[in-house]
Amino acid sequence: MMYEKQHVQMKMDLRNNRRSSFSSMKKEKKNSIEEERFEIVDLSGLSLETLPSPTLNLGIVCKLDLSNNNLQIIPESLIARLLNVAVLDVHSNQLRSLPNSIGCLSKLKVLNVSGNLIESFPKPIENCRSLEDLNANFNQLRKLPDTIGFELINLKKLSVNSNKLVFLPHSLSHLTDLRILDVRLNCLRSLPEDLENLINLETLNVSQNFQCLETLPYSVGLLLSLVELDVSYNKITTLPDSIGCLRKLQKLCVEGNPLVSPPMEVFEQGLHAVKEYMSDRMNNGGTNQSNGSKSKKSSWVGRLVRYGTFNGRSHKTSSSSTRHRHSHDGEGFLMPEYRTIDGLASPRYMGMFSPRRLFSSPRNSLSR
Repeated sequence: MMYEKQHVQMKMDLRNNRRSSFSSMKKEKKNSIEEERFEIVDLSGLSLETLPSPTLNLGIVCKLDLSNNNLQIIPESLIARLLNVAVLDVHSNQLRSLPNSIGCLSKLKVLNVSGNLIESFPKPIENCRSLEDLNANFNQLRKLPDTIGFELINLKKLSVNSNKLVFLPHSLSHLTDLRILDVRLNCLRSLPEDLENLINLETLNVSQNFQCLETLPYSVGLLLSLVELDVSYNKITTLPDSIGCLRKLQKLCVEGNPLVSPPMEVFEQGLHAVKEYMSDRMNNGGTNQSNGSKSKKSSWVGRLVRYGTFNGRSHKTSSSSTRHRHSHDGEGFLMPEYRTIDGLASPRYMGMFSPRRLFSSPRNSLSR
């Protein structure tokens, strides 16, 4: 930089008649370079208890890594100046809260606050509407913001495993771009009813909710993109029949539940057999169901037909011209053929891990 200034000054001395124009051009060029240059700041693993006063213009920082330190607070003023940050990583610290100024991070796409002591998110976090990946595993969260699904509309991955969540906000079902939802190792008692809006959800993990989760909503069968479903180690006795309509489902984990339906001998035959069993139950309207349950099940059949998920053949239709027509009169359906998948994945019990240790994939995971 010193050489550049001397070089410029020499030129300016030799060309006094063009001093004004040259100076103006140089200033514009310098400003242009500063606007395009972004910095990655890595202060991870330094055992920091407080943050040093920044000497860098925080407005040009695109990624800030403060992970694996001993930070208890992050200054409001520091976060407020990170106007262009896209990745903020503060995992494995001692944070009990996030600053309200986090709502100023309009360009933030990845936020990792896992392995801290956070009990709740500040409401301004809903202003981070560019956020795509939120990792809050291994904290003390008791609830998520009620309107999180209405505001963080670009969220694709939400990981909040190993917390103390008792329920999920109903607005969560409005996250239509969500691909991965990991809420294992919480205290969930139920899931939102309108899950069918999660049209891009591929992985749903609600395992190990400390024996609190007893049922799954019928709308699970309308998760058109679902590939992996893990409900292991809960208190579920009956899976909803609509699971038989999950065409893309390739992995189903149910180990550690007192399941009655489907019976274990069906699971032993593999995922294809489970789907057939569940679709047969739906065809027959279920067994030993009350009138109220039958009515609810019937209404869901109509929705499955409308969504194009449950589009088999009517039992009473035999001619080729009507063989593939959807039936709306309550008659049974035959599910289309599914590609056989060998075996049914059942992960071993994982238990609790150190906050700094990531979950690894189950050893018996089913893949293509």
